[in-house]
Amino acid sequence: MNTFPASSGITQALFVICLLTMAAGAVIAVGSSRLIRSVCGLALCCIGLAGLYYFLNSPFLALMEILIYVGAVCVTIVFAIMLAETDEPGRTESSGSTLAWGGLSILAAAGIFGGVLWLDGRGEWPAPAQLLNDGSVAAIGRSLLTTYSMAFELISLALLVAIIGALTVARSGRSKP
Repeated sequence: MNTFPASSGITQALFVICLLTMAAGAVIAVGSSRLIRSVCGLALCCIGLAGLYYFLNSPFLALMEILIYVGAVCVTIVFAIMLAETDEPGRTESSGSTLAWGGLSILAAAGIFGGVLWLDGRGEWPAPAQLLNDGSVAAIGRSLLTTYSMAFELISLALLVAIIGALTVARSGRSKP
């Protein structure tokens, strides 16, 4: 008699753990009032997302999620927080506007969830297409430089504009000694 659970049960449990990790990280990132805790929540959310990428049969994308977002973006945000000025002006938002925005966001999330459920019930989903490549680094590089070259260049341009904008905001935010 086999005492170990079926491999599909373990796979489903790991999938649920990845989902819960991602959801917990998102709640921490959004709900925390301290920036460092929010960044830790963002890193936790990205780790859960990397697990989901792994379940989608894309280990390269999962590794890049961890290396780029957790290892580079979150660390850069932590350095920016450490280098920022400590005396920030107090928030002037009232609790009424916070409750209104919270209710509006819950309403929007419920609308999106209902829309996805409505789309799911409308009919048959098409069968998954055959994989065009094996997910290797060579196949991904070939796809990036042939099929997805325009999207790749537009993303790099958007990142360049974001970096220049962040530098502009950071430079003007510093007080002159």
